[in-house]
Amino acid sequence: MRPYFQFSHNSLFTLIMINWNKFLASYRVWRRRWLYPLISVIVAISLCLSTPLPSKAIDLLPLLFQGVQIFQLSNLSTRQEVELGRQMNNELRQEVRISRNRQLTSYIEEVGRRLAANSDRPNIPYTFQVVEDDAVNAFATLGGFVYVNTGLIQAAENEAELASVIGHEMGHIEGKHLVKQMRQRAIASGIATATGLNRSQAVAIGVDLALNRPRSRQDEYDADTRGLKILTQAGYAPSAMVSFMKKLQGRSVIPTFLSTHPGASDRVKSLQRQIDDLPSNSNYGLDNADYKANIRALLL
Repeated sequence: MRPYFQFSHNSLFTLIMINWNKFLASYRVWRRRWLYPLISVIVAISLCLSTPLPSKAIDLLPLLFQGVQIFQLSNLSTRQEVELGRQMNNELRQEVRISRNRQLTSYIEEVGRRLAANSDRPNIPYTFQVVEDDAVNAFATLGGFVYVNTGLIQAAENEAELASVIGHEMGHIEGKHLVKQMRQRAIASGIATATGLNRSQAVAIGVDLALNRPRSRQDEYDADTRGLKILTQAGYAPSAMVSFMKKLQGRSVIPTFLSTHPGASDRVKSLQRQIDDLPSNSNYGLDNADYKANIRALLL
């Protein structure tokens, strides 16, 4: 008599495979729902506990429930750079006073867009903002964010001189100079891990460097060269870059963006040599009277 249940080898193999596939499906669901979030929590806690920032308490709950964004500064994508720039902009708006003068901001954006169209990084969504500050200064962060003080706008004799400073700051963005400084600071401070740097740390370092730390000699020369190229390709008079630097050199208080190493006189000589080799003889943007009248009207 044959047994009631009789399996062939093929039937047994099929049954085993069905059960194995069910197990794999259940494991994938478990891994997605529990394992990955658990790893994020562990990374968040380890990063926070290892961060030497005793002066500022770190809120763990957002990290635990939202996960941790880790950035590899040595291999930062354009999307990540722009996102970091936005986060830094949010912090900077608490540190500086962004102008609400829409007409003035619109004018700076117009000049900025003309320059951005000739940048080596046209894929970046450049953002130009005006800072209400009498100091003759301008600075840039990541992902296309450029800030121009009202003091610098008033100090410029014409639009080409204004554009030369904006172009210089765009040169820092093209060269990713702040990214390099952030990486160096993170390593020197001992907060960079094998996986990278978390978002809050990256933003804090970037904001501090943008506001308080000068660029290196090499970065300043590189930004000058890049800025001059942008300025010239946009059709502005390249001579404006040198004339503005020379004029500011004579001031009793040297502007922040000129008080870095190397000195302004060395930068002027280097720029003049580059300008002498340029085929461009454009005079666009050198109308002093028109610029001053326009700025007076915008600052009312």
